[in-house]
Amino acid sequence: MIEPVPHIAFPALPAPDALRMAFVCADTEEARAARTRLVHRYGNAPLTDADVIIALGGDGFLLETLHRALGLNRERPLPVYGMNRGSVGFLLNAYREDEIAERVSASQHVQLNPLRMVATRVNGERVEALGINEVSLLRETRQAAKLRITVDKVVRLPELICDGALVATPAGSTAYNLSAHGPIVPLGAGVLALTPISAFRPRRWRGALLPHTAKIIFDILDEGKRPVSAVADFTEVREVLRVEVQECRDVALTLLFDQELNFEERILKEQFAP
Repeated sequence: MIEPVPHIAFPALPAPDALRMAFVCADTEEARAARTRLVHRYGNAPLTDADVIIALGGDGFLLETLHRALGLNRERPLPVYGMNRGSVGFLLNAYREDEIAERVSASQHVQLNPLRMVATRVNGERVEALGINEVSLLRETRQAAKLRITVDKVVRLPELICDGALVATPAGSTAYNLSAHGPIVPLGAGVLALTPISAFRPRRWRGALLPHTAKIIFDILDEGKRPVSAVADFTEVREVLRVEVQECRDVALTLLFDQELNFEERILKEQFAP
């Protein structure tokens, strides 16, 4: 069973016959059809009155739903139970239409803490945003970016020449981080993945696993000639000078998983996939 990082105690969900479910779906024919059937069968509570959000779609839509829950109530976002109506569905439960309330009431609760990005632009403007999956830095032009990386006030990499770099949460480690050849991090492992994107110098640097309490600072070198943007999930900030990234411990989201879903086994299989 997945062990969530202890931080915020969430109240138990109501019994199945009292559970108020809000169904949301991705903008695809398959997801919309599933939502229509489920609303007809179970009803549909307004998001403002619901106990749980049932998200129908893929991993990208699940991420959108988590941000939506955060926007509705930052202090205590609604838990999200996803069912796969997309392609990969790594963070989603299997789609079955029977006994959904019973499955939700008996589900495992996994807590996610997003990353807080504080990006300072060249003009001095500061922009804050939360990233549930990752915070990434990307070159804006044909020229490679030059980054200095500091971890907990110690300069660990004086100069990284690359297309970019990212910091991924465990939940986001199977997304962009994995495509950039970063490690898959089990939920509840208490670490963050720091991964370069197409590193040129130092050529052999493959990234690092950092304690989830670490504060990472990216300073952009030669920012006038080599502009860099910073992205926290859906929020992009152009022409940044410095980006600070740290786990946000005062915000917690809850993902719900079926008891029979052995998430640890899924993570292990993914790491040995051909």
